[in-house]
Amino acid sequence: MAAVREAVTMRVAIADDGILFREGLVMLLEAAGHDVVGAYDGGDQLLAALPSQQVDIAVLDIRMPPGEEGGLITAQRVRERYPDVGLLLLSHYAESHYLRAMLEIDTEAIGYRLKERIAGVQMLNDTLERVRAREIVIEPVLAGRLIEVSEQRDTTVASLGGRELDVLRLMAEGRANRSIAKQLYVSVKAVEKHVASLFVKLGIPEDATMHHRRVLAVLSYLQAQKAGGGRP
Repeated sequence: MAAVREAVTMRVAIADDGILFREGLVMLLEAAGHDVVGAYDGGDQLLAALPSQQVDIAVLDIRMPPGEEGGLITAQRVRERYPDVGLLLLSHYAESHYLRAMLEIDTEAIGYRLKERIAGVQMLNDTLERVRAREIVIEPVLAGRLIEVSEQRDTTVASLGGRELDVLRLMAEGRANRSIAKQLYVSVKAVEKHVASLFVKLGIPEDATMHHRRVLAVLSYLQAQKAGGGRP
């Protein structure tokens, strides 16, 4: 029997106004070995509890109180007041405007996933660990749509080779080079070569930091989608 990777225990706070999903997520987190320090039905309740709790990651439903998109409002407030707390935003829908709003909050220790995609322990742990490692995690289906839209509207993206596009899709999910190499079954050096090549083709400036260059690549897809109008 294959060995099961032991996940790092994290202290997690949840805010979701759907009681069934909230309670199900609590059970899933506890089954995965994490410590749920609080589960609330709105962002204001979570914010009120944070001063007295030690929290590694706050898991937030995008569409909850306060307001129609209270999860985004809460995420912004958590990041401003508690910058070391990771943020995981959840939704039933892959919406590009949610992703743009998330990127305006921060591009580190933050993620946007579909609720249906974190219904298993392995996927949930992978997402939480990447957020805790200060990565940005983007729902793959949305990242894929952004790439497809950009290919149609941006000739520079269309100039990329097949393997460069594969790397780009995984980069748009927020994955680091080592994770990309694992996904594509290639060496890290091969990934680094493809990343350098696509930066040149996309016109990403060399004087920016590596993290900033990667974020600029993702933002270029979002900008192409926004310029074209409509949703991906």
